[in-house]
Amino acid sequence: MNTPYIIGITGGSASGKTLFIRTLMKHFGEQEVCLISQDEYYKKIEFQPLDAKGIVNFDTPFSIDNELLAKDLKDLKENKVVYKEEYTFNNPALTPKTLTFKPAPVIIIEGVFVFYHPEIANQLDLKIFVDAKESVKLKRRISRDQTERGHSIEEVLYRYEYHVSPTYEKYIEPFRHDADLVIPNNNSFEKGLEVVLSFIKLKAEGGKLKAKS
Repeated sequence: MNTPYIIGITGGSASGKTLFIRTLMKHFGEQEVCLISQDEYYKKIEFQPLDAKGIVNFDTPFSIDNELLAKDLKDLKENKVVYKEEYTFNNPALTPKTLTFKPAPVIIIEGVFVFYHPEIANQLDLKIFVDAKESVKLKRRISRDQTERGHSIEEVLYRYEYHVSPTYEKYIEPFRHDADLVIPNNNSFEKGLEVVLSFIKLKAEGGKLKAKS
């Protein structure tokens, strides 16, 4: 197999990355595209940074085991199969599964900090930034965290004001200008999806664009 083509997808929390990627991946099999989520590389809770009030802050680039992620990405580029224990968001009731990442012509790595860490960013052949207005992201974050994670509105707003928003301004938004493609997602990402879908199909079917060594 030739050197895989590496695509990084990032954006602020609740910008719509997850839905965008899920929709994208419906068009491909694992023999064509391998997807790695940075969320699977969170450090254990005892190694997470604390804010000024002693509250765990998961919204920093230092919350991620970047060294392991960079190593696994490098192994995939060398056509090695990677095994990783699933991250269960510190839920003791869940038994983590063993995830298997298989080499493919196209590898997508997604997460809010994939442009920040040079060990990751320097391996990317294409950088995509999913963007949305602050008000839209906040509304989505409130809905998600209350529904999926059982957080109170007070918890959601506190984390957004003191964790999510400062992190976006410092560690995510400054790298927006590095993106090869910015996809607006205030209402819909369909046009951007069509562009990315066509490009990945070309790469997965053997289109020849030189990947970074």
